[in-house]
Amino acid sequence: MTPPPPSLPSLPGHPKVDLGERSAPPNATARPWSADPYTDALRTGRGPLYLRRSDGWLLPLEVERWCAEADAADREVLRRCEGAVLDVGCGPGRLVTALAAQGRRALGIDISEAAVAHTVRLGGQALFRSVFEPLPGEGRWDTALLIDGNVGIGGNPHALLRRMSQLLAPDGLLIAETVPVDVDERVQVHVADGRGASGTDFPWARLGTPALLRHARRAGWRPNGQWAAGGRSFLALRNRRTSSAAEPPNSTAVTSSQRDRNPSPDRPVADL
Repeated sequence: MTPPPPSLPSLPGHPKVDLGERSAPPNATARPWSADPYTDALRTGRGPLYLRRSDGWLLPLEVERWCAEADAADREVLRRCEGAVLDVGCGPGRLVTALAAQGRRALGIDISEAAVAHTVRLGGQALFRSVFEPLPGEGRWDTALLIDGNVGIGGNPHALLRRMSQLLAPDGLLIAETVPVDVDERVQVHVADGRGASGTDFPWARLGTPALLRHARRAGWRPNGQWAAGGRSFLALRNRRTSSAAEPPNSTAVTSSQRDRNPSPDRPVADL
């Protein structure tokens, strides 16, 4: 039996966040990142793995990079993080564990049980949870991350930006990775390994920096810098929410998250 997960360590000015057990998330069996190709890729630490559109278009997924240690571009992201950090779609946990190694307070969330298990084994804190489900510390996170394409979660940038605003503290920092070309598209995709195995379809979005800036301004975010590193593009945004109380989560929004697969109880997992 898996023991109750520990709380995140508290820092001055940041109350301890309880990571206690909760009921399993709704419709867990239908989670789009719960297909065997992704789980198998995380177990081996390598691809090939793709997002595949119905017309055959393929987007390669960088499994090897996700399963490696944080690289120079990642470390620049971590250097810019402030206070307590929430990594949305944390995948196998390289950013969460890098922050933990620095003694910084961080939590990853992902809808892949395999990804959460990998993160926990590396020493990071992670929950098997969608960003659109209730989360610890809502309205109190100093920084939130949408890295490795996770700005595409749910296929609805406005809904995702609204939810991120609810999770962050007033004037909190959102760091998002964007596509390094000017693109703004919504697609239906599934995860595939190029050898015949595939998961269920789910909505996804692909946004370049100009597109994300347009959506962010409409949603009330304030630009706070943009940069490129290692062939990747990043954008920082400030939350304009001023209320001290977090709004309730948008429970009707479609769930999605970074590289995820496999339903399980909604708690950190110590092993597969």
